Amino acid sequence: MVKGIGLLSGGLDSILAVKVLQAQDVSIIGVSFVTPFFGSEKAEKAEKILGIDLRVMDISVIHLAMIRSPKHGYGRGVNPCIDCHALMFREAGKLMETEGADFLFSGEVLGERPMSQNYQSLMKVGKESGYKDFIIRPLSAKLLPETLPEREGKVDREGLLNISGRSRKRQMELVKHYGITEYSQPAGGCLLTDPGYAKRLRELMDKKPDFDIRDAELLAIGRHFRLETGEKVIVGRDQNDNEKIMSLKTDDDVIIDVRDYPSPVAMIPYGGSEETIAKAASICVTYSDAPQEDKAQVDYYYKGEIHSFWVQPFSKDEIGSIRI
Repeated sequence: MVKGIGLLSGGLDSILAVKVLQAQDVSIIGVSFVTPFFGSEKAEKAEKILGIDLRVMDISVIHLAMIRSPKHGYGRGVNPCIDCHALMFREAGKLMETEGADFLFSGEVLGERPMSQNYQSLMKVGKESGYKDFIIRPLSAKLLPETLPEREGKVDREGLLNISGRSRKRQMELVKHYGITEYSQPAGGCLLTDPGYAKRLRELMDKKPDFDIRDAELLAIGRHFRLETGEKVIVGRDQNDNEKIMSLKTDDDVIIDVRDYPSPVAMIPYGGSEETIAKAASICVTYSDAPQEDKAQVDYYYKGEIHSFWVQPFSKDEIGSIRI
């Protein structure tokens, strides 16, 4: 049986790409990639809908290395889409060889995203991946060069489609045709396209070029401040943020909260001086329910020890100047 390895985002286009190939009795293995910037939740839902095998692969380390210096640059945010898609196809290609599969595919639609899915970009992705002649885009294949699996008769080109552009009309017709009743919306997939997250990441790359996976994960949590001394302070916005901060802490971090009043959790990643801790504590008090006209008692935890002191709330006039 012919076997295809598909990049499965879990969005409608990737689901339809699978359906088009399943109509040709192709055996499908989906692959979903995990980094600090996107996960596999939507793909895991689609796996159940489609009844296929899904492989989840964590590519955080090599993805971070690529983000620091993408060959083809960034989009509007800090999203190196061409380099990212090439990386995904490269990793999927390794799986194709391991599994003895015949080709790779994705749900990309020609012209749907003007910058990353125009003709030249799709061709660049294929070339950079090293698997250009093995990549089929079933929804737009008739508008793209014929691939090796098509030439060899493993996939019937006549059974592939010629969708292009940003209109979703054809996709909605296919939803009815295939009886699809559930699928994820296309928006909100990658943090790198989020303006707020992109701003924080650019600041981090400037201040700490060797940032790691945890640094990237922390960017999505809470309010971020950069002190004059260079240290960062992260302050939770709600209980969910507080829990995430605590789940990512290490013994090298300073953790702060306000005693006797509902309070966010504040973190100084990798620790800091007494001056830094005092400023971070002041910021934490400002966002707590403690009275703002007087000092409040705070606790901070560092390297397994607990310390307590009194601190004045941080000036609200100054907070805007240090917030990232």
